[in-house]
Amino acid sequence: MKKLVAYITCAYPDVNFTEDLILSMKESGVDFVELGVPFSDPVADGPVIEEANLKALQNGFKMSDLFEVSKKVAKEIDTLWMGYFNPFYKNGVDFHLQKAKEYGVKGFIIPDLPHEEAKSYKKDFDDYAVSLIDFVAPTDSFERINSIVQDAKTFIYLVAYAGITGSGKDEDLSKVIENIRAVSKTDIFLGFGVNEKTAKEKSKNVDGVIVGSAFVKLLLDESLTNKQKIDSISQLASCIKNEIN
Repeated sequence: MKKLVAYITCAYPDVNFTEDLILSMKESGVDFVELGVPFSDPVADGPVIEEANLKALQNGFKMSDLFEVSKKVAKEIDTLWMGYFNPFYKNGVDFHLQKAKEYGVKGFIIPDLPHEEAKSYKKDFDDYAVSLIDFVAPTDSFERINSIVQDAKTFIYLVAYAGITGSGKDEDLSKVIENIRAVSKTDIFLGFGVNEKTAKEKSKNVDGVIVGSAFVKLLLDESLTNKQKIDSISQLASCIKNEIN
């Protein structure tokens, strides 16, 4: 059974909504939830997720909101913190690892932390038994892939194309997948440009997909009530889970 990872912006529109949404998505087949930590300059994200980040910050998002949500949901579904390095660095990586361990958070996804810098934090993550998810890009050489994934845990995040999330480009990933498989037995999950229309094709030859912008579009739809947002996002999650399996 292929896995579905769902990204949502944490605490938008509020903490209680996020908790209710995650539990509903779990019932719809989501295997991992990526709690997006709102940040003012989300360089890897497209306009949809960027808008949600901005709105969450305008609503007064605090890291304590991330902790509150995680405390409730991480015992129910595998939970990841997806954020840019600055918010984690500000109060100390060790502090956030302690919190993650306390709440049962599975791992961190930090797209602006290069592999070379991430290596210096790996032991800290290992000490807390929390994963630091590794990224592989289609442009990475075999030698670089070998270096990146040799101790990968939970899953390897394969970026579907060079660019930002949500832009839906297509690249032939067969060679990069072959190269990863040659040096690692860790699951490969494909992210960027995955939605209900592309999920079936993009899930070929990988173990799961990561979906963000497709869910966040519904999160931002102000024509919907909060209940309608939860229902619509959960229905979309169910549809994508069916498509990839």
